[in-house]
Amino acid sequence: MSVPLLEVRKLVLGVNGRTLVRDLDFRLCAGEVWCMLGPNGVGKSTFLHTAVGLRDPQGGELQLGGKPLQDWPADAAARQRSFLPQAFHDVFSASVLESVMLGRHPYLSRWQWEGAEEREIASAALRAVDLAGFERRDVLTLSGGERQRVALAALFAQDTPLLLLDEPVSHLDLRHQIMVLEYLNELARARGKGVLFTLHDLNLAARFATHALLLTPEGAVRQGPVAEVLNEASLWCAFGHRVTRVEVAGRTLFVPE
Repeated sequence: MSVPLLEVRKLVLGVNGRTLVRDLDFRLCAGEVWCMLGPNGVGKSTFLHTAVGLRDPQGGELQLGGKPLQDWPADAAARQRSFLPQAFHDVFSASVLESVMLGRHPYLSRWQWEGAEEREIASAALRAVDLAGFERRDVLTLSGGERQRVALAALFAQDTPLLLLDEPVSHLDLRHQIMVLEYLNELARARGKGVLFTLHDLNLAARFATHALLLTPEGAVRQGPVAEVLNEASLWCAFGHRVTRVEVAGRTLFVPE
């Protein structure tokens, strides 16, 4: 069995004395696309921040590529996993191309400048998010959806085995939501990467994820193949609202009652 890209053992997460997740065992392997779902405040973003080392767990262990997370030097970890936060703010003026090339910095030495290879990788990432021709635009002039796609392009340019994304399709219109999720699915399927993202749309999760982590307000987590986890009973338990599962044109849809 291959070494998981991310593994957690008996993980406990909490905020302000309240336990959000307890005793979570979880393995994410190459080629898998995991979607993390659950109502607001159950620990989805907290889990991602813990998985990238931005906060400590209240208990348990995290391993990145078979090695304890705390044993990874920052530059090596940045070549192993990439992270898209839920919110970000541009403070300084910069071109779109310069912003995307930030994703290549883990591969450069301290005094090394970006070269033709970095520019080509960044340009390819921009094409993947439908921003070809935006290279010279100032990021401060972009719409929220365009800026979200620039952030995604920087993540794709980082080209890590593991991609962790907090609400990657927020601010995006329908076309670009589908485009981004299809590309994440392709990265896992064709290039053997591992993907974990949070999402609120049950139908997009059912369509694009191979596996699901469903967090509940009680701190329990249901996990496994997406078709097994996303069922009417589990969703009612997690969200406190009934949904009906229907099949339309060969796809599973969840309709709120």
